Amino acid sequence: MTTATPGVEADATAPDTTPDAGARYRARHRTRRLLVHATQAAVLVVMLGGWQLLVQGDPRSIILYGVPSGIVDRLRTWTTEGTAIGSLGDQIVTTLQEALIGFVIGTALGIVCGIALGRIRFLADVFGPFIKVLNAIPRIVLGSVFVLAFGLGLESKILLVIVLVFFGVFFNAFQGTREVDRNFIANASILGASKWQVTRQVVLPSAFTWIIASLHVSFGFALIGAIVGEFLGGYAGLGVLIKNAQGTFDANGVWAAMVIMGVVALIAEWLITRLEHRLLRWRPAQLAGPDL
Repeated sequence: MTTATPGVEADATAPDTTPDAGARYRARHRTRRLLVHATQAAVLVVMLGGWQLLVQGDPRSIILYGVPSGIVDRLRTWTTEGTAIGSLGDQIVTTLQEALIGFVIGTALGIVCGIALGRIRFLADVFGPFIKVLNAIPRIVLGSVFVLAFGLGLESKILLVIVLVFFGVFFNAFQGTREVDRNFIANASILGASKWQVTRQVVLPSAFTWIIASLHVSFGFALIGAIVGEFLGGYAGLGVLIKNAQGTFDANGVWAAMVIMGVVALIAEWLITRLEHRLLRWRPAQLAGPDL
């Protein structure tokens, strides 16, 4: 129980610290989350329902645009009977293998090169123009080159994924390194820290927010690279499924493969978000913002 001092008015702007404040906040948070999920479900139902109603009466439209019920049937057929090129699980595993290997390698190279060029001006001056030229080359051209040079196996797809992931992570790591407060670096140097210690204990933690932010977009690029590589030339994977469905005018098959890609991307986004929250616990809550 709180008592007010005579002659002093209570501060209306003071935060509510009563025991029930936390419970009320959690209740409002749960209500908001339920409202968000309900609205999302309603939007999805309206979109899919409208699509089904507009297309289902026209056989030509079904062939061209697909229909939600047909997409569900195609997914069921692939799951129970397999696809024309093997089981659905094998296709998903193939695409994930290409995307994950390329994602890990591209991320590691992007972080190392970004921090190195951000810390060493000479390297930035020497390699900066080459990186800009490579970044300007259309990725689809590189994908074709990789298929010609390394064949239809995993290698060509992994290389394309590495290229797609590398530049996104590199530029974020480079910019994050350049944005580190110079006073922190100067203070660490004055205290006797070596360049490696400054990089590891000052620069890397400061740039980590930039690096983690790039991973959300980079994994999407990894999936795109794997799919495009398979589309250009491959024996298995979701990209081959899409290519075969396109060749047989099977719009439902194209959409079914895209649904699988979307589910994989959402799972990856959830995992990266959990990793971000775990590694960046030190961030002030007001800077973290709402989850997207």
